[in-house]
Amino acid sequence: MRRLLPVLLALAALGATAISPVQAADDYPNRPIRLAVGFAPGGATDVVARLLTGALGQELGQPIFVENISGASGLLAWRNIAAAAPDGYSLLMAENAIAIRPGFKDMTPTFDPLTQLEPVAAVAHSPLALVVAEKVPANTVAELIALSRKTEKKLDYASAGNGSVAQLVWEVVKDGAKIDAVDVPYRGGGPAMAAIISNQVDIVMASTQVAQPQVESGRLKALAVTSKTRSPALPKVPTLAEAGVKHADVDLQFWFAVFAPKGIPEPIRAKIEKAIERTMASPAVKEKLAGLDITADFGNGAVLEKQLANEIKNWKTFIEDKGLKSQ
Repeated sequence: MRRLLPVLLALAALGATAISPVQAADDYPNRPIRLAVGFAPGGATDVVARLLTGALGQELGQPIFVENISGASGLLAWRNIAAAAPDGYSLLMAENAIAIRPGFKDMTPTFDPLTQLEPVAAVAHSPLALVVAEKVPANTVAELIALSRKTEKKLDYASAGNGSVAQLVWEVVKDGAKIDAVDVPYRGGGPAMAAIISNQVDIVMASTQVAQPQVESGRLKALAVTSKTRSPALPKVPTLAEAGVKHADVDLQFWFAVFAPKGIPEPIRAKIEKAIERTMASPAVKEKLAGLDITADFGNGAVLEKQLANEIKNWKTFIEDKGLKSQ
């Protein structure tokens, strides 16, 4: 019997392991959930995360709190969640910056979201606006192009950090419009917006929902939007195409998605995915998002994974073709 005891204990442990994910899903969640954002408060990703936490928390039956882990264009938050326990209590709200970083061969440390994170669900997308400070003597993209070519001092561009969506979208626009400007990285869209409002920099690519109140107040000027049609938030502002800017075949809108640590039990991942689907289908949530020029666009984990792989490929091609460096 003594010889059989270790074997019986091992079999019992294996049995417990086999059923524990289901048991965990039945009990999940039983405490508050952390939703990490890789940028400072006030940027597009932070806005989307905070807008969804209330409704999503109601769907899951537990409060969800946003934790801003800013730095390295989102990398600190991505790595934090990748290293967290895969139990469903640590999640990540990320944007397409997570698909951009793998395209930079010189950017260290490296991060591969396809192997280090588990796609849970895509939630929404939103356009960006090409915005200039009030002091900049340009009211159209054509005037900005002309100004960039004749000014003695190069124009300054405020990005949300090296490898951020705002930086790479600007690189695409700059390439298409042939505008010359010096990149000035900040720790997120919020600080970048604060810099242009205070006239420290000349240009920024900002989410339309963040830019809208500043443009309407006259503190900033929006010259174009990255969507295929005009933005309801800035209806008088032309699209890049209307402004005559041709660009590379990459997605120039923000897209937002939820990720979990790799190894999360499938029943728990599926439970979160389903709660997000119900949240994004809510008329009240859709209305709130639409008011900020954000379109609810749910996609399950499989759809998100395919989208992510495609984005990584497209951005890698652009970065390599243009010889871009992370610094």
